Amino acid sequence: MEIRPFDPEDAEETASVIAKTLRISNSKDYPEQYIETVIASHSADELIKASKERHMYVICDGDRIIGTGGIAGYWGSLTESILLTVFVLPEYQGKGAGRKLIETLEKDEYFLRARRIEIPASLTAVGFYRKMGYDHKNGDTEPEDGLMYRLEKFR
Repeated sequence: MEIRPFDPEDAEETASVIAKTLRISNSKDYPEQYIETVIASHSADELIKASKERHMYVICDGDRIIGTGGIAGYWGSLTESILLTVFVLPEYQGKGAGRKLIETLEKDEYFLRARRIEIPASLTAVGFYRKMGYDHKNGDTEPEDGLMYRLEKFR
């Protein structure tokens, strides 16, 4: 597996990876309508727009994109950053791809300059991020609006 910066030419395939991951991995935790709304907000065009505002990466198995993730300043802060759009295809989950992706994001300049890093974690992925050292923001263990957890890590 190799990780490289996202290129706008990756947008269609990356959007498909996100859609497949949401429909399979997240379907046990979220209703179909919510998943389809999230998929629409991660279209190829939206990913290209996002890549202009954050550092985005793709993880590949050969020529195939199997996951993606991004990091940005948190509301323009120089001391806080946020991980966003982290997805790994279901068939690669539990095989080190997600860990490798997070480790790459944690070497990015946005991570290295930050004192605090936040991640909005899905109900599905909260256990994974906790294993990666992220904890509930302000100790709040209830999901926000019943949809996601706010997790954070301090450096």
